[in-house]
Amino acid sequence: MIAPRLRRSLGRGLLIGFFSALLVAYVAGPVAWLVSSSLQTDAQITAIPPNWLPPDPTLANFEAIFGAKSEVVTYETRRQGDPATTRFLPSGAENLLPSLANSFSVGLWVALLNLVLSVTAAYAIAVIPFRGRRGALYAILVTRVIPDIALIVPLFLLVRALDLVNTQTALVTTYLAVTIPFTIFILISYFESIPADLYRAARVDGCSHVAALRHVYLPLALPAVIASLMFAFLTSWNEFIFALILTQNVTAQTLPIVISGFVMDFTTSFSFINAAGVIAIVPPVVLAMLFERYIVSGLTAGAVKG
Repeated sequence: MIAPRLRRSLGRGLLIGFFSALLVAYVAGPVAWLVSSSLQTDAQITAIPPNWLPPDPTLANFEAIFGAKSEVVTYETRRQGDPATTRFLPSGAENLLPSLANSFSVGLWVALLNLVLSVTAAYAIAVIPFRGRRGALYAILVTRVIPDIALIVPLFLLVRALDLVNTQTALVTTYLAVTIPFTIFILISYFESIPADLYRAARVDGCSHVAALRHVYLPLALPAVIASLMFAFLTSWNEFIFALILTQNVTAQTLPIVISGFVMDFTTSFSFINAAGVIAIVPPVVLAMLFERYIVSGLTAGAVKG
């Protein structure tokens, strides 16, 4: 017979394994279906029972996306294309790749500017003693208590007054206002966890605040810095409401806005939209894979040598 302790351990392991598999299926299932359906026709996607795996994989949707620039889309040609055969080309398909470049440009600028502003602010609040620094932190955080939807009208009026509507500058400025408070909060927590003796030693050695930030705090808080960069980039990459209001033509629109336009067409190609979704998830996944070791590494690894 199995000993009671071993039986309990085995049951606990099976239970943890079951719920872990359930969580993985819940999280990864929609992504797997997105990839699978992007390789199918609309007729195969809507088949009953559903085709969880592509019975006849096709890259026609991706070929349509990358070849849309040379296609002339009119009412007649759209009617000739049947979504069920993956030959349907929605209006605005030629704007998908330019919007991808817009999203990447906006996300990159937001991440870089967020890093500069949030790191310096977090260092000042966490390390430098000055009157009212806690009040400054609360004043920054309280801006995130207000729902984004409540800020759309005043932001739009401000952007219009500055003549920045339909520009990437409007999106970058808006996304910085949204992401900076949270990244400051993250970095302050990391900076305050770093032993104060390291800061005192750096100051005794003649380091200025800029040198202490560069040589002491940034190397030790690298995981938090990378996490802040990823948060800022992904927030701007996925954001929809502000981009919808502040950009009204295709020259500045980002990827979520252009993809949503495919749904509002008189005929919807689910396979084409899913192929666009696969393209949209590639840059964030690649960035996460590149910076994975920084995100999961320890905070003060190597700070004190034994």
